Amino acid sequence: MSELVARTGRHLQRYKDGCRLVAGCIPFKISKNSDGTLDNDVVELLMINSTSGRGLLFPKGGWENDETVEEAAKREALEEAGVRGNLVHFLGDYIFKSKTLQDEFCPDGLCKAAMFALLVTEELESWPEQNTRQRSWLTVPKAKECCQYPWMQESLEGFSKWHADQVLSNSKEENPLILPDSTPTPVQN
Repeated sequence: MSELVARTGRHLQRYKDGCRLVAGCIPFKISKNSDGTLDNDVVELLMINSTSGRGLLFPKGGWENDETVEEAAKREALEEAGVRGNLVHFLGDYIFKSKTLQDEFCPDGLCKAAMFALLVTEELESWPEQNTRQRSWLTVPKAKECCQYPWMQESLEGFSKWHADQVLSNSKEENPLILPDSTPTPVQN
């Protein structure tokens, strides 16, 4: 397999109405019971450290001209957090102001992030930003404590509501819809 490399630069990134368009996700996995069935009450979320300050973030980055927003979200999860998975729900668009990234197309640093729930299927041992990023699997309450920005808190609230709705609707069905196996498979590159 060829070496994975993170994209850099802003010359291919999308901008609209003075905002830099960003794509990201909340990577998650569902624990299994001792009998191998999924325990929808035990969900873990993956957060990564910030390279420009303190705290933990969800993977996100610039949406580029040659990809869909879904492709951009999955690429960012791979580059920054070293995970692959399935986008299972669009959480919404969230506006925030970047403290460090202002440019001629976005002088005020405004960003519009399209955020998704990403069910993790693979956790890579090596990934493009592994030298600058550490991964942390957290429970939802712990992740809420780590969300230092309002837009992150809002996207996590959207995830929590969506997940609760999934659990509720699945518990009412005779043949509940179960998400695909969410145990990440360690993969060597």
